[in-house]
Amino acid sequence: MTDPKKASPTAGKCPVMHGANTTAEATPTGWWPKALNLDILHQHDRKTQPLGPEFDYRKEVQSLDVAALKKDLTALMTESQPWWPADWGHYGGLMVRMAWHAAGTYRVADGRGGGGTGNQRFAPLASWPDNVNLDKARRLLWPVKKKYGNRLSWADLILLAGTVAYESMGLKTFGFGFGREDIWHPEKDTYWGAEKEWLASGRHEGTTRESLENPLAAVQMGLIYVNPQGVNGEPDPLRTAQDVRLTFARMAMNDEETVALTAGGHTVGKSHGNGDASVVGPDPDAADLVEQGLGWRNPNGSGVGGDTVSSGLEGAWTTHPTRWDNGYFHMLFSYEWELQKSPAGAWQWEPIGVKDEDKPVAVGDPSKRTRLIMTDADMAMIKDPAYRAISERFYKDPAYFSEVFARAWFKLTHRDMGPKVRYLGPEVPSEDLLWQDPVPAGKRDYDLSAVRSKIAQSGLSIQDMVRTAWDSARTYRQSDMRGGANGARIRLAPQRDWAGNEPEKLARVLAVYETIARETSASVADVIVLAGNYAIEQAAKAAGVEVSVPFAPGRGDATQAMTDVDSFAVLEPVHDAYRNWLKGDLAGAEELMLDRTQLMGLTAPEMTALIGGMRVLGTNHGGTAHGVFTDRVGVLSNDFFVHLTDMGYTWSPAGPGLYALRDRTTGAVRFTATRVDLVFGSNAVLRAYAELYAQDDNHEKFVRDFVAAWAKVMSADRFDLA
Repeated sequence: MTDPKKASPTAGKCPVMHGANTTAEATPTGWWPKALNLDILHQHDRKTQPLGPEFDYRKEVQSLDVAALKKDLTALMTESQPWWPADWGHYGGLMVRMAWHAAGTYRVADGRGGGGTGNQRFAPLASWPDNVNLDKARRLLWPVKKKYGNRLSWADLILLAGTVAYESMGLKTFGFGFGREDIWHPEKDTYWGAEKEWLASGRHEGTTRESLENPLAAVQMGLIYVNPQGVNGEPDPLRTAQDVRLTFARMAMNDEETVALTAGGHTVGKSHGNGDASVVGPDPDAADLVEQGLGWRNPNGSGVGGDTVSSGLEGAWTTHPTRWDNGYFHMLFSYEWELQKSPAGAWQWEPIGVKDEDKPVAVGDPSKRTRLIMTDADMAMIKDPAYRAISERFYKDPAYFSEVFARAWFKLTHRDMGPKVRYLGPEVPSEDLLWQDPVPAGKRDYDLSAVRSKIAQSGLSIQDMVRTAWDSARTYRQSDMRGGANGARIRLAPQRDWAGNEPEKLARVLAVYETIARETSASVADVIVLAGNYAIEQAAKAAGVEVSVPFAPGRGDATQAMTDVDSFAVLEPVHDAYRNWLKGDLAGAEELMLDRTQLMGLTAPEMTALIGGMRVLGTNHGGTAHGVFTDRVGVLSNDFFVHLTDMGYTWSPAGPGLYALRDRTTGAVRFTATRVDLVFGSNAVLRAYAELYAQDDNHEKFVRDFVAAWAKVMSADRFDLA
């Protein structure tokens, strides 16, 4: 008998290859980098969620004893742990920074980032240079998370800890809403920048600071906002003010909110740079196993407390860093400031001739006084004329400053949660805020059959009805739960004028819908969706399949006063693969399709069904025939897939981004197509779906899959039904 250990040189070893075959280069997209990567549509599926398909966090969190939780968090703030002692015996500054850096990754352009998923626990955010030592803050919270278990997500806990920290230091906060559900593995669907090196600065598309690449908000890789030492590490408060204004605007903050958040964030806590930053150990994702998920081990002195090295700057901004007061502005306006270097070699501003009583006591030794500092961004608050005027008002009116900050902090920590109806818990403010995109409740008891009858008699085409419903609903993005059909904002500025909505056609259809709404007491929002559903049902019937598209009444109609035009401007589509439209160059259209699909919360099979159905329904932007692979336009057939996979045809270029399908025998042009049409035949995964729907036995399956995906898009924003 052969000895298996002698038969193979690898016998006795793990049969799974490690190392090279798990690198990016050895993945299919590594070998073929130009191949369309569908991974963005495969994130956070049920396989990664360990709590099971029946787990409902929104139900669990409603059983949470919020008062007891806040009492435990308040106690934690002053229960200093020897392994990571609290500055001045209070963890307030650390917890605020943790919550701030969780929420502060949000950006308005695509709604991604933010603290709504607990993503700070995972790479890359867990190991960002700007998040150094926040791993300690989360580990300090572990006993609280362990105690409250499934009733409390990390996402809610991280942001609540920052809010309770402020309350424990004397701020009257604006409120808090629970309901953020955790993810369970790193996000691959968020673009943080193309740089391959931490703190590199290659994201400016031109020579001006305003040219920062969209959708990014942070000015350098690995930062939350701006470089505290100045632009690219070079102090210049006026140039830094440009970065601050741009990055905060991309996080949905105006100048007053920006000054309030900057001042309020630096009213408490301190920066840490008391030692040699070059000897600090690797980040959590690069650290040794024995570190157990912690990083940045510091060999300087004790490595903790007064010897901590985080940002590299060293000092506090106020005299009493564990107290909510107006000390930040007192220091800014009471002294002249000069550039100095911290012990870690970082640029920081320090007051000239500072009074001893204005200095904070040293961490770990109350008999000594220590540094007061400002960052370059802090100096921007008095060097930039607009910021200085706001700072002066806050200095003169501390109560007003506290109110503005409390509201701005609430906005920062809730901006990515979507409408207020998603907020849970006893501390949700009753006030409706404009940035929450309020929508009044709609009626649910009107005569549905009467509305359907009027839609049927309206004289509108299937294309009119499907196109309008789709354009209304496609604005939804699951990243921050904004947009969607509820509210019927497609009839308001700015949406009614968007080129992608074909304003003239839209106005004609909306005039009919508004008449129907007045005559039936239904909302325009409901009529838009119901008409789209009716058209789908008729198109399916024409294809020989009887279907009923799910519909739940109750959408409301927002008013123009409820709609922040500037805020909604970022939702404007510049492409829509589903209607075969791209504003400008057609290159990269398929990648844009995946991005929009992921934002709408759709899977790759759902995307495939919707694209194929929308084509044969004839809903292309501008009425183009590209991708309309059928002689039965308006019939919900599987013809798109049948012709796409038919080897009786060949494809050839027919212009920039356009292609012609020709009869293989005669060479006659049968159909035309765009890149997003052909990718369903060229990409192996998408072709597998296309072939499925092209099968003779799957026409009805295609129709029903299309209906299910359509209904998902139409109801994605119906949080009132949860």
